Amino acid sequence: MSTRLDYNKVDPQGARALAGLSAYVEKSGLERSLIDLINVRVSQINGCAYCIRLHTEEAVERGETHRRLHLLRVWQEGPFSARERAALGWAEAITLVDRAPVSDEIYAEVREHFSDHDLVALSYAAIAMNAWNRLGIAFRKPDPALAA
Repeated sequence: MSTRLDYNKVDPQGARALAGLSAYVEKSGLERSLIDLINVRVSQINGCAYCIRLHTEEAVERGETHRRLHLLRVWQEGPFSARERAALGWAEAITLVDRAPVSDEIYAEVREHFSDHDLVALSYAAIAMNAWNRLGIAFRKPDPALAA
């Protein structure tokens, strides 16, 4: 697959704006490990190979285990805390909102573990990763690390 175009070169202002959202998420007070899990899981759902590779490597560099990352696709059964499960459920619901509205049950679960501020930050984390995924997939962002 060849790259369609480099969105950063065409409009770096748009990429900077999205990077600003990602920077907000990183400074929001959410645990970095939780943001890493959200980034990888949302990228798995969307099928963005570039982002899966990048964020998996970053998570490992920051101390995440390979075991947990391997089990992230089945997080409901994996070795994740109740807070992490609530966050992953919320991120999945936001990512898959075209399939079903975000349910009251998912909202109630996430509210048990997150303050108003943290829930907004968690939502922005999923939204930002979805946006990066969609750019990468639509324009076929190349990943030299995945070249055969």
